[in-house]
Formats: sequence, structure tokens, C-alpha cells
Amino acid sequence: MKEHLLKYWKKTALIKDKKLIEAFKKVNRENFVLEEDKPKAYGDYPLNIGYEQTISQPTTVMLMTQALELKEGNKVLEVGTGSGYQAAIISELIGNKGKVYTTEIVNELVKLATDNIKKAKIKNIEIIKKDGSSGLKKFAPYDRIIVTAACPKIPDGLIEQLNSNGILIAPVGPLYMQEMLKLIKKEDGSLEKTSLGHFIFVPLKGENGYL
Repeated sequence: MKEHLLKYWKKTALIKDKKLIEAFKKVNRENFVLEEDKPKAYGDYPLNIGYEQTISQPTTVMLMTQALELKEGNKVLEVGTGSGYQAAIISELIGNKGKVYTTEIVNELVKLATDNIKKAKIKNIEIIKKDGSSGLKKFAPYDRIIVTAACPKIPDGLIEQLNSNGILIAPVGPLYMQEMLKLIKKEDGSLEKTSLGHFIFVPLKGENGYL
């Protein structure tokens, strides 16, 4: 099924970033899903990881990561660690000199992701238990920010914590359907906004989320 996805992305030209493709090949998705779902790890659909949360379908993970336009050495904030899979993909692209700070509000998922990242022997990811809907000021500003849950709107705190020329990706809109937005923060503080299409995510929890 892994090869099926690679062929699909090549045929449709959805995923063109060769380094991203290599990261997908290297990071074993089956190590970031529940034991009973390992046979379904490369199905192109989201999977439940418990606590009303999911691991996004592979194509969605890849599209969001590609849109971040990651570079080696980038400092990245991820809001919503989940099982740690998205962070693991990002970590491959930013290299040893880069850093992923990822926040998770659910205690059990903090433990799950921490265990998964440790087993994968990834060193450039720091998982932090907190409400990430207002960002993570301690390590700001960030070159890239990614939100992996549905937001009513993009929190102001995240925009403030984004570097000039930084990129932010987030699904924004009502719970039944969101628009994936890509924001580029210009030198003057203005935002260039692009739509990447419509998706359905679990709701963002916390002060600036839905729950």
C-alpha cells in the first residue's frame, strides 16, 4: 500500500517535493498508529488514535508538509502532536540543525507520541504538554507553524510568533468542513493568503479552539 500511495502521488503530481517523498519512505507510518491498525497504516484515510483524535490520512500530511516549504535548519511549531507522525516527517526535512516544537493538550497522547519518537530515535523533536492554540512563546519566533486541528480562525498569537517570511498552515472554518489556509508573513507584517482546498479535521482544543 505504501507503493500504491507513491504511484498515486506521482501520477497526480500532488506531491512533487523529492525530499518529502524520501522522508515518507524513511518514516514508518505503521509505528505511529494503534497496534490493531498497523495493517491499515498506508490506507489513504485518517485513523483513530484514541481520545477523540486521529492521525491524518497520508495525502493530507504530505500536502500540508509540502506547503510548509521546509528548509534545513528551520525552527517549526506544530500545534497538535497526536501520535507524532507529522512531526517525524517534518524532522527529516529540517535536519539535525532544525528543531520541531510540538504541543499536545491530551496527556495520554503526549506519552504515546513521546514513546513513538523515542523508538524512532529522532532527536530534533521536543514534545510539550500544553494548550498550543495560543502558540508557544518560549521558543518563538518560528520559521514555520502548522496546526493539525480545525480552528474557528487562525489565533493571533500564532501569527505574532511567526517569523518574517515565515509560513503558517492551518485548517480554518466550521466543524463540518475547513479550508486549508497557507499564510506567508511579509516583512511589513502583512499576510499573503492562499487556499489549499477543503478538508475535515478534528476540532482544535484549548482557549482559541472549539473545545
